[in-house]
Amino acid sequence: MNEHRRYHLMYTSARALAAVVLMLLATSASAITLDEQAPDFTLRTLEGGNLGLDEYRGQVVLINFWASWCGPCRHELPVLDRIHRSYQAAGLVVLGINVEGTEAPARALIDKIPVSFPVLIDVDQKVSMRYQLETMPSTLLLDRHGVVRFIHGGYKPGDEAEYLEVVKQLIGE
Repeated sequence: MNEHRRYHLMYTSARALAAVVLMLLATSASAITLDEQAPDFTLRTLEGGNLGLDEYRGQVVLINFWASWCGPCRHELPVLDRIHRSYQAAGLVVLGINVEGTEAPARALIDKIPVSFPVLIDVDQKVSMRYQLETMPSTLLLDRHGVVRFIHGGYKPGDEAEYLEVVKQLIGE
């Protein structure tokens, strides 16, 4: 068998295997929807400890999935920090989940754009896959029982008004 044919067979086999894996992932996990319990997770923080979503039952939780290469994410981080600082005493927790799989890019961006809320690293992207993110950034708001009450993909200036409306509603419940 010549080298070109061998390469073609390996390439075709790899693509077929990837397609099967993606199909299995798509059928084994369903996208997160409104009014369902948010899947629990425990992730490592930039500070070195571990945090689990279940630690925040009884509080309103804003989860923001982001990446350092994402321009809208970089613009949204300071906005989320202001929301966190303004509503933390009322029972809001903001969790920033970096989806890049390693700490270095998250740490580099947080050094430039510091935030007061916990930044978690999704090392193996299992949480991101479970939540089936379609856009970056992606933001979810959970009520005090851990039920997903708001899902928003992307970010443009002004989106925070919608976040604040839902935050105020959930804090008041």
